[in-house]
Amino acid sequence: MLMRTDPFRELDRITRQVLGTAARPAGMLMDAWREGDEFHVEFDLPGVNPDSLDLDIENNVVTVRAERAPVDPSRAMLAAERPRGLFSRQLVLGTNLDTGRITADYHDGVLRLVIPVAEKAKPRKITVSRSEAAQAIDETRVITENGDPVHRGTAAREPVSV
Repeated sequence: MLMRTDPFRELDRITRQVLGTAARPAGMLMDAWREGDEFHVEFDLPGVNPDSLDLDIENNVVTVRAERAPVDPSRAMLAAERPRGLFSRQLVLGTNLDTGRITADYHDGVLRLVIPVAEKAKPRKITVSRSEAAQAIDETRVITENGDPVHRGTAAREPVSV
């Protein structure tokens, strides 16, 4: 059987594996969505040892690091297409999220983060109060030129000419 070989095929595969492509970044694929008052983020990390997972938060930037162990050199590999080694990804979070209450769970090869919305950023209703201080002037507060108050039923005096 005759097989056609391409000397750059392996180099191209390694480059895609390490650098990824615009449509498919290397290593740490992610989904993110909002559900009510929480943001959910999931990273696909199959085959990663949970002890190698590391999450850091600094200035609203979450950094996720993970490591997939290298292939056992004693194995005669027929195919080795999964990326191996260290992976890292950063998420820049808005100030409307509560980074102090982030939770993380790793199960079935998926790292799940739940990031709650900060209380100060949640929508709220503001009630408008009515101030009774500003009132219309009633007739008991109207005074004459002499300073006498005008009472109900009292006829107004004619202006005095000088």
